[in-house]
Amino acid sequence: MDTAFDFLRNLLVQDRTFRRFDASRKIDDTTLQQLVELTRYCASGRNLQPLKYRLVSDEHELDLLFPTLKWAGYYSDWDGPEPAERPTAYLVQCLDTRYGENCLCDDGLQLQAITLGATALGLRCCIIKSFNLKEVSQRLQLLESMKPRYVVAIGYPAEEVVLEDMDGSEDASFKYYRDDQSRHHVPKRPLEELIIKR
Repeated sequence: MDTAFDFLRNLLVQDRTFRRFDASRKIDDTTLQQLVELTRYCASGRNLQPLKYRLVSDEHELDLLFPTLKWAGYYSDWDGPEPAERPTAYLVQCLDTRYGENCLCDDGLQLQAITLGATALGLRCCIIKSFNLKEVSQRLQLLESMKPRYVVAIGYPAEEVVLEDMDGSEDASFKYYRDDQSRHHVPKRPLEELIIKR
């Protein structure tokens, strides 16, 4: 890589959603703290910084959290990774409602910082929005003021993810899919489709 821009672009290309992990490779709280530390440097609406993180790496808590999550909306016949392919850590992003009910754009900025940091460390993530909020709160014994917004599953990758360009037609599918070799394919709109013509 010749420039910081090239480095960032390469990191973004690698920073894909993974849903199958090597469950034999554990992640400790120190690594999770490193990832959360990155969020301190993100922009924050009104500089309120209302987001907090619950670290999950204990085996018992991993088992408690897993059944509360939904893994892939387009895979209707798949209930998530098998035990040997489950993540070995989670970060549960919570809004501290003592600061208000709106985190503006902070959640997405911080999630991207976390997944980029994880990718730089050789880890991969799955950002999960579909989960049982009440169960997550109860099982992790979160304070009432802590409202879960996203769950980030983290682990060492155990699948191949392939980026591919959509063909640009109006009926081109944007849905991710698995091929007959169990590779996960992610269609992306071409650059020219993202730029509004003058």
